[in-house]
Amino acid sequence: MANTPLIEAKHLMKYFDTPRGKLHAVDDVSFTIERGTTMGVVGESGCGKSTLGRTMIHLLESTGGQILFNGEDITKVDKKKLHALRERMQIIFQDPYSSLNPRMTVFETVQEPLIRSKRYSKKEVEERAQAIMTTVGLDERLWNSYPHELDGGRRQRIGVARAIALDPSFIVCDEPVSALDVSIQAQILNLMQDLQEEKGLTYMFITHDLSVVRHISTHICVMYLGQLVETCPSKELFKNPMHPYTKALLSAVPSTDILHKKERILLRGELVSPINPKPGCRFAARCNYACDKCHEPQVLEEVSPGHFVSCCRAKEING
Repeated sequence: MANTPLIEAKHLMKYFDTPRGKLHAVDDVSFTIERGTTMGVVGESGCGKSTLGRTMIHLLESTGGQILFNGEDITKVDKKKLHALRERMQIIFQDPYSSLNPRMTVFETVQEPLIRSKRYSKKEVEERAQAIMTTVGLDERLWNSYPHELDGGRRQRIGVARAIALDPSFIVCDEPVSALDVSIQAQILNLMQDLQEEKGLTYMFITHDLSVVRHISTHICVMYLGQLVETCPSKELFKNPMHPYTKALLSAVPSTDILHKKERILLRGELVSPINPKPGCRFAARCNYACDKCHEPQVLEEVSPGHFVSCCRAKEING
């Protein structure tokens, strides 16, 4: 069990019914996340990142494929099993204000998952909640405050406290710092890394900010319109991006190096509709390297050790 990845997706799919057909929000996605690591998921808004994260922890039911947790298939589970999984799999939401109950104080919010677990006495709940709030840096003077009385950084600390209350092993972080000022972002990211080292947490970190994902991730998956187009270790992705879409994303990251100004790759063409998409690469309509083969089904292939790319011309483009 020690060598088993903590969580794994196999050909995972999540479709939504629309008046025009099936919207392929997550389409044939496969990956593994090792224990104690962070997998970053990046891509444009609307590419399916958040849907993927929510499907992994059963906030959304999958349409097809498998989800393995500790080697066990949890794709279809009953309510009792799902309740047990909730304690081991948690989420930190993007907007710390809308995800908190405005009628509950900080103390009440952090106590809630402990009470619902029915594992602790009233005294243990209070003691544990106090310890958790201290761990995430919430001063005692704030414990009886309400969300509207706090700034974004403190609200997100409540979100982190609530997520770690039951000692989960896996946490989906759905753009947890995108709504915060840059200085506050660094504080929350450092807190999350400290908690990961202390508790051995495993993260799926969803973001559109490549600078953030570079700072915190062990591995990175790049999504485009519901599919993974590239996945590899974080350092490798920034050193040697191989998919044309990844190259375009990285070219847009601001740089402080004025001596080596990088060329911005501009994407032209229209987005393919994720509703009943045709076979083939969904990026082809915007890709400078597109050819006839791109209209055939693409698969993630290992082009170098640990580096997987879904592009029929990846080796040719990258020499």
